[in-house]
Amino acid sequence: MARAPKTGKNGKDAPSARTRWWQGLLAEVSRETARTVAAILLALVAVFFSLAPLGLAGPVGATVFGSLSQLVGWGYLLFPLLGATMAAALVIDIASQRPSRLKYAGAALFALSALMLLEFFVPESGGIVGATLLAPLVAAFGRVFSGILVSGLALIGLLLVLETHLRVVPMRIIARLGELARARRESESANASADRTLEESETEEETRATTPTQDNDAQRQPPAHEMETAPRAEEPPAPAPGILARARAAMRPKQEETQDTAEEFIPVSPLAANWEVPPLSILKRDGSKATVGDTKANANIIKRTLENFGIVVEMDEIAVGPTVTRYALKPAEGVRLSRIVSLQSNLELALAASPIRIEAPIPGRPLVGIEVPNQTKATVGLYNLLADPAFQKSHRPLLVALGRDIAGQGHYADITRMPHLLVAGATGSGKSVTIHALVASLLYRNSPETLRFIMVDPKRVELTLYNDIPHLLTPVITDAKKAILALKWAIKEMERRYGILEAEQVRDIHSYHKNIVAPAYEAARRNGGVAEDANASLPDQMPYIVIIVDELADLMQTYPRELEAAVVRLAQMSRAVGIHLILSTQRPSVNVITGLIKANIPTRIALQVSSQIDSRTILDQGGAEKLLGAGDMLYLSGDRAKPVRLQAPFISEEEVKKIARYWKKQGGSLDATASIDFEAEARNGAMLSAALEEEDDDEVYEEAKRVVLEHGKASTSLLQRKLRIGYSRAARIMDLLQERGIIGPADGSKPREVLPQAYDTYQTAPSSRDEETPAVQA
Repeated sequence: MARAPKTGKNGKDAPSARTRWWQGLLAEVSRETARTVAAILLALVAVFFSLAPLGLAGPVGATVFGSLSQLVGWGYLLFPLLGATMAAALVIDIASQRPSRLKYAGAALFALSALMLLEFFVPESGGIVGATLLAPLVAAFGRVFSGILVSGLALIGLLLVLETHLRVVPMRIIARLGELARARRESESANASADRTLEESETEEETRATTPTQDNDAQRQPPAHEMETAPRAEEPPAPAPGILARARAAMRPKQEETQDTAEEFIPVSPLAANWEVPPLSILKRDGSKATVGDTKANANIIKRTLENFGIVVEMDEIAVGPTVTRYALKPAEGVRLSRIVSLQSNLELALAASPIRIEAPIPGRPLVGIEVPNQTKATVGLYNLLADPAFQKSHRPLLVALGRDIAGQGHYADITRMPHLLVAGATGSGKSVTIHALVASLLYRNSPETLRFIMVDPKRVELTLYNDIPHLLTPVITDAKKAILALKWAIKEMERRYGILEAEQVRDIHSYHKNIVAPAYEAARRNGGVAEDANASLPDQMPYIVIIVDELADLMQTYPRELEAAVVRLAQMSRAVGIHLILSTQRPSVNVITGLIKANIPTRIALQVSSQIDSRTILDQGGAEKLLGAGDMLYLSGDRAKPVRLQAPFISEEEVKKIARYWKKQGGSLDATASIDFEAEARNGAMLSAALEEEDDDEVYEEAKRVVLEHGKASTSLLQRKLRIGYSRAARIMDLLQERGIIGPADGSKPREVLPQAYDTYQTAPSSRDEETPAVQA
């Protein structure tokens, strides 16, 4: 009895053991390997079809050539061409997607139409297939229209294969012809340049042969201290000739912030004790490189996606940065940039990457940049930025390392040019690490004689790491009241310095250091450390002062009007006397970053935020909501219309502690003459008179504020009942609430209204408003 065949679960015949073995073997072969093998086989087929007409493929080749030439005529030439094209496509773009069925149908339609066209123009050249297909068309439509019809079918097949629009083809041809013409001109220019270079090198060799060389090895050997402090940077590879070379040369950022053509900084105190800068070995180097995937495949996807919407572009260079990769493209003439920007969602879908940022155009270049996030980020170490010659050789005292741009180049900025900085970003965006990197850059360039800090840290956990370093004018401030008094002291110091500049008839702190301080101290050094005039004293050293506020929103919540007035006064006038502000906040709302503050602080850093509204609050434009966090930033300076995307350097808490510990060992106690006397400021000032009248009022102020916000209204009797205090004290607290913008003014015998912005600053919604309270007016 015959054995029944085995069936699988779906009712079909189960594969045999040999079939399963082959299936398992093929499953172990990767997709890339399979495509490479297929490319080799197709290349062999193309060579076979090419040698067969010449009689170099043996009897098999002669038989195949004879049969196919009768079948397709001159269309036989398509077989080697098709095989070579498919093999090249597989080799060049291994990671491309499998062609769609529509492409196969288009290729078949184009091949059959080509055979009919051959038969139409040259009889018996299209073979049996061409003659058989053309004969019915000629009999039905006539010879003239049949030729037009077959030409149209060939064009349709070609468009299906290329997956493009009809209007794209001539524009692509024109663009290609223009590219060939430019390449030819550049080749001629490169040849002429090479000839000139060869002539110059020959002349130089002749001159060198007649001039004896001495101690060449000693001249090439750098000093030992230079090798330690500024390690030699790797030389970039020579750019390739042609369009790509020009594009790469244009991609190199203009180091306008780090050029030393500006005025050099004159040390303010040559007679001061020597200070040692912390060694760079404290800091970590750059981490692993970024993983970007197949950039060529992504460029093809971008080009194909835009062409699907009728936008013809020419892909330019690809810049790989630590966080994102920018694909630059040049749109055809007449293409609106708004059309490219509107296709952001389509590009995110095609690339399977989000978020994508489109920069249209790239500032100063006729290109559009599409920034795609890397698969894995590269860690930017502060060591490499500070060891760069652009930072080491600069004479600017307040030069700071901001990070690396999209091209991977270091980006530096001078705080004296800013002259103030606003840093804003959501929680976890890297705001505190960015502040630490700025402080570390300043500590690596300045001793306490050239730079002093005032640090305000309401959170008590970030800037307190720098306590006891000799650069501080006062210990890190954690109290809001003392922060306002410190700003008030800075205003008085600013006015005092302006008086000195006026008396010495100089315009700014640099001129003061160059024309007054440096000559006086140099003369004193020659005179044994005393001034030339025995009755005169050495001029004031006047170091730079940088005021850092780690959380602006917390101070705005407590003293909004006083803080805004002090910040605006300093921002408007303190640049010339060397006082600079660095303000940061994690809540970039209009209640924190007011219009006056924004108008006087044009230099801003926006890290990742939650909405476009927050981005517009910081930068006056969107874009920060598309950042990736962890130090990914947009840097907007006063001399730029568009922000620059940077990746901030990472500095760990352990590195910060090592830098602070190094300075603490050299320093000592604070200079009493340069420190801030908060008690004297509180006695002499009227800025906080309401808050300093009675200390007990400030203790119950927060509780009174909570009660008012919970009930949605305020009255003296409500505070008396809830806080169990007397009428006089409750009335003073009501005045304090009105002064600080929590409640509105009195309206007869009605309870006072709670202002809407009070809920924004306190982040508390009213919970119970049903309780009626007797309205007793304060």
